[in-house]
Amino acid sequence: MELRTILAKGTKYERRHRVGRGPGSGNGKTSGRGHKGWGQRSGARRRPGYEGGQMPIYRRVPKRGFKNARFRTDYTVLNVGRLDSFEAGSVVTLESVIERGLASLDTNLFKVLGQGELTRALTVRAQKFSQSAAEKIRAAGGTVVLLDEKGREVEEQA
Repeated sequence: MELRTILAKGTKYERRHRVGRGPGSGNGKTSGRGHKGWGQRSGARRRPGYEGGQMPIYRRVPKRGFKNARFRTDYTVLNVGRLDSFEAGSVVTLESVIERGLASLDTNLFKVLGQGELTRALTVRAQKFSQSAAEKIRAAGGTVVLLDEKGREVEEQA
C-alpha cells in the first residue's frame, strides 16, 4: 500500500500516458512503436482479425450451408406453465406478457409452447401455438385465439 493510492480517493480517470518525452520515461524516441514498418507510421492500426498478412481465419475456414439470419422470423416464446400467473378469465396477449416481465424478447410475434401445466381458464391470443399448448389451454377451460402476422384475428377455437 502506498500513501498516494490512499490519498487518491479512487480518482475517476487514470493519468494520461505521455510518450516521446525522453529516454528516462521508458517511452521516448520511438514512443513505444518500435523501429520501421507499418505500426511505426501515423494512423497505423490493425483491424480486428488481422493476422500480420497471413490469410485470416475467417477466410481460411470454409463457409458451408444456408444462413437465413436476415430473413428469419423471431417469436417471443412462452410456455403454458408461465401463464398460470394471470388471473382466471383474463386475456393474455404479447403486450400483457411483456408488461408482467414473463418474457424479455420483445418481437412483434407471440408463440405459446406446451411445457408446464395450466389450471386457470384464460383467453390466449397469439400468432402460433404448439399442439400440446392449445390442448392444455382448452383442457383448462380457456380459449385459443389465432392471430395473423399483423395481429388480426384469424380464427377462434373453443
